[in-house]
Amino acid sequence: MSQPAAPDIASMVPFAGHLGFEVMRCDREACIVEVTLRPEHCTAGGTAHGGFLMTLADFAGAAGAFMVLPEGARTTTTSDSKTNMIGAAPAGSRLVATATPVHVGRRTSVWQTRVTVGDKLISLTLQTQMVL
Repeated sequence: MSQPAAPDIASMVPFAGHLGFEVMRCDREACIVEVTLRPEHCTAGGTAHGGFLMTLADFAGAAGAFMVLPEGARTTTTSDSKTNMIGAAPAGSRLVATATPVHVGRRTSVWQTRVTVGDKLISLTLQTQMVL
């Protein structure tokens, strides 16, 4: 199976496209996804909703895991995920999710995703992706 180009990855997951995720880079070393935080992605207080941050991190880690699938594997799915909310991001912010591999094996891979606005850490996610 040939690997898709980074911009094409979001189109493979309709939900990611719907949310406006833009894949800037995606390879074996890292997956970088950016999105402008819209009001509908926020809580009543006008800052990023935790579920939105978790979705962004999950997509970035899963896309990275897709790029390291072993030969013969079809896809990947999240089997475990843990997110720590660190800071607030107001509507209009440009979020950058950077997923990097912690472990790449035959049956699973583990990814750490940092969501930032500039130098400010917003959330930190550690997820396990299962090979299918």
